[in-house]
Amino acid sequence: MKAPASTRTRAARATPDRPAPKAAASAAPAAPRSRPRRSRKRSGGAPAEETIRLTSLPTGRRAYVDTREWLLDRYGPKCAYCGERVVADDITLDHVTPRRGLTAYDRRDNLVLACRPCNAKKADQPILAFLLARRERAYTLLRYGMHLSPMLVDLAREIAGPEAAARAERLADPDYPYAD
Repeated sequence: MKAPASTRTRAARATPDRPAPKAAASAAPAAPRSRPRRSRKRSGGAPAEETIRLTSLPTGRRAYVDTREWLLDRYGPKCAYCGERVVADDITLDHVTPRRGLTAYDRRDNLVLACRPCNAKKADQPILAFLLARRERAYTLLRYGMHLSPMLVDLAREIAGPEAAARAERLADPDYPYAD
């Protein structure tokens, strides 16, 4: 027969990393706690109205088509990694920060146009590793990726160096008279 819940105590178990407790030799009172216990506040019903902000909406086929057209209008059919001009029908969209199944990375500030060979080389590599393998890619990414998130643009600037970053920003400016 079980003891009532009020008189039942939890049995101490031994685990591989913790030996079983020894029985107390005397019934000395436990030492007082150094900090007083604070009671937890319980929520009283439904939380106050909160606005839930998604970092991005689930991306459908139409959103990709719109982003691809927007990038083609802005930069032309040029690969953001090697700078090669590609036939507009053959250029692909690439996630700068790999998706790995997360929809938060489907935003415009994480997508660039890439030729098929560059997109295949990058695959799921982190952008840092991909840019460090060939530092010219950082310069080209600055030139054709000024729409990217500030973190990605700053990373490309650091890898490209100050002179290359300044040149890329000048050439990315649509009003710059000496652009090719």
